[in-house]
Amino acid sequence: MTEDNHDWLAELRRQIDEIDQSIQTLITQRAEIANEVARSKSKANFGGFYYRPEREAQVLRAVKERNNGPLSDEALLRLFKEIMSACLAQQKALNIAFLGPEGTFSEMATYKYFGHSVKAMPESTIDHVFAEVEAGVADFGVVPIENSTEGAVNHTLDMFISSPLKICGEIDLPIHHNLMSKQNSLTGVKVIYSHRQSLAQCRAWLRAHAPGIDTVAVSSNAEAARKASFNEHTAAIAGESAAGMYGLNIIHANIEDQVDNATRFLVIGKQVLAQSGDDKSSLMIAGRDEPGVLFQILKPLNDFGISMKRIESRPSKVAKWDYVFFIDVEGHIEDESLSNAIAEMKRFTSNLKVLGSYPKSV
Repeated sequence: MTEDNHDWLAELRRQIDEIDQSIQTLITQRAEIANEVARSKSKANFGGFYYRPEREAQVLRAVKERNNGPLSDEALLRLFKEIMSACLAQQKALNIAFLGPEGTFSEMATYKYFGHSVKAMPESTIDHVFAEVEAGVADFGVVPIENSTEGAVNHTLDMFISSPLKICGEIDLPIHHNLMSKQNSLTGVKVIYSHRQSLAQCRAWLRAHAPGIDTVAVSSNAEAARKASFNEHTAAIAGESAAGMYGLNIIHANIEDQVDNATRFLVIGKQVLAQSGDDKSSLMIAGRDEPGVLFQILKPLNDFGISMKRIESRPSKVAKWDYVFFIDVEGHIEDESLSNAIAEMKRFTSNLKVLGSYPKSV
């Protein structure tokens, strides 16, 4: 390296050092102001709700709008998420229950949404996640609601029939499945463990590349990786983090049948959120037992220009062949058009429950 090149690199590094110092100073100032906001909320009797998902969504949208590169939107959003997570933890580190154990996609979704300055609490079932939030042990919970390949997670839908909790946010997480084992190839592997949803999402790949190997469904992908770590003649389908956690080799990466495979998770809590400017609302509806009732229920959405994003039906658990409908729509319940549509829909329902209005996934 010539002396001129050495001097040029030294100057660039000096500039980076100065910028790093400025960034650290600004982050410190932000943390101090965040503390002031928390103290103001406490004085105003906000009921301990220091964390406001709708406000965070607004901040993250602004980050995307300002971004002109060279860093990607995803990279910048991740940086700002961690800064906000650390600032919030000064007042109180949030307790977040998720469908565990550690190493699952639910844990990845938890950290993607809340950052790493939270106390993540793995729970063995979706029921336990709801119970911990309802009891106040956890501030929020993270549960899967649907997969782009396999559809709805019915257990989560069923919990909303009786639970008082609200939907406070959503996370869209790309899902990449990896085949992992103590071995470096499929030779000698006799059993492949995974969650039944993951097995279904990799059905075509398994049929083509592992036709003679038994598949066994277990409670989670992390549990699959744990079981594979004890026996070199077994393998697991799980996320990349599980391989490192359980000392497994990734034999084949990204074996999901759909390249755009993704799972949507919900953030559940007790808060009723204000408008964020780009929201979605979820409704649970029980229709009256009369002809054409579903048409009558949905017609006001069209009349008031409301876009319906999703509809699912589930047994009501009240009577045989009695169903409730879960509907996702654009907008916030405080929006005049959606408020009017809901008022009209109630004329044709025996029960209409607003499960939550929350910011769309950023």
